[in-house]
Amino acid sequence: MANIASAKKRARQSEKLRLHNASHRSMLRTQIKRVVIAIESKNKEAAQTAYQTAVPVIDAMVSKGIIHKNKAARHKSRLNSHLRAL
Repeated sequence: MANIASAKKRARQSEKLRLHNASHRSMLRTQIKRVVIAIESKNKEAAQTAYQTAVPVIDAMVSKGIIHKNKAARHKSRLNSHLRAL
């Protein structure tokens, strides 16, 4: 544990940011899972709407720095290709 006041403050800030980032990452994974579940159930309309709601969330996580832009592009591309295969 930190002894200096600034280090204590930094530790508090880091923990708060870690929890915030974890909640964003969890929300991102949930959105992706909703699309995957809809695709696996072979429901094209539900998968399409889930994909349309997931894409802005994925893009928002890139702008917040939660995930890398290439990872976002990979997720969107793979989900879209699965969607088109239905």
